[in-house]
Amino acid sequence: MGADVFFMDMTATSRENLPAKLERLVTTAGLDAVLDKNDLTAVKVHFGEQGNTAYIRPVLIRKIIRAIRKTKATPFLTDANTLYVGTRSDAVSHIKTAVENGFSYSSMDAAPLIIADGLFGKSETAVQVDLKHNREVFIGSEIINANAIVALAHFKGHELSGFGGTLKNLGMGCASRRGKLDQHSNVSPKIKRKTCIGCGLCARHCPGLAITIENKKAYMNKAACIGCAECIVRCPTQSIKINWNQDIPVFLEKMMEYTAGVLKNKADKCLFVNFITNISPKCDCLSYAESPICNDIGVVASRDPVAIDQASADLVNQAQGLASSVLTTHLAPGEDKFKGLYPHVDWEHQLAYAQEIGLGTRLYNLIKLETLAYKNPGEHG
Repeated sequence: MGADVFFMDMTATSRENLPAKLERLVTTAGLDAVLDKNDLTAVKVHFGEQGNTAYIRPVLIRKIIRAIRKTKATPFLTDANTLYVGTRSDAVSHIKTAVENGFSYSSMDAAPLIIADGLFGKSETAVQVDLKHNREVFIGSEIINANAIVALAHFKGHELSGFGGTLKNLGMGCASRRGKLDQHSNVSPKIKRKTCIGCGLCARHCPGLAITIENKKAYMNKAACIGCAECIVRCPTQSIKINWNQDIPVFLEKMMEYTAGVLKNKADKCLFVNFITNISPKCDCLSYAESPICNDIGVVASRDPVAIDQASADLVNQAQGLASSVLTTHLAPGEDKFKGLYPHVDWEHQLAYAQEIGLGTRLYNLIKLETLAYKNPGEHG
């Protein structure tokens, strides 16, 4: 049996505009069944890096916030800080970037913005998963503390995973800084001594006491490093870097194990939504957005995180690619757009492993919202 994935295209009428259609989609997909009165509901979003324009439009997210309020649940918007140094690497700059990109207390219908892993990404909860690569995973505490999750993902290409959708939004997006580093690298960060000025900030803030200053340069004891990545954010000259050496299949499997940790205490308390719009070839963490690889397709919603990503990937691959984008091959309907972007990434591996560890099923029933009976919001019964 496949999981139900509900789909709406981007057509609108005077009878039902896009925000109203979106509310009908999430309601039809089971929002009322997922949320109970007074549930503190984490609305997991990506606020977009400063300068990026491909993230989900705030006006659409506001409609979902209002739909959540109708269930008597209490929503808050959240994301975790980034591992890399950017405009979302600490809670203050993260919230500032979110507000500049259109997400604020007033624009989000009085839903507060709460960064899940705290000021510097150290507010984390260890969740036991006992899987292939991880006995435990490290998740932003406010994600774990929430009663329910409504995860809103912008579906697009991604340099490491082939595509980014619901599973990446959860596994990578909800991990603390230590959790993100664990997924990306097998070893501790590396120090570029050529640009290190020996200021000592990294050493003073290292919880594992793994960094020392010798001859006005920082040195790291890799055996003592706990992988929290605090030093990466503290370094004023960006001399401490991530070791981007993780084998891609292992990276994908670790990300799925982190997703398992996010969802462990949320049985039947999750709804997932993928916006297959502005389908950029790379992550929204970039400070710019490239031309989309195909036209807007629509929005899908499901209670199964694996089925929704499989359906989203299939919908993109069934579309005609745009020659005006960086996609230069696999443009025809039915061809693998993600393989065209990243030929060395087996993007299906994440879905296969997610299914293997019990996160959901790759089998799905695509139910088009346009085929379901429309009920005017004023109608009853």
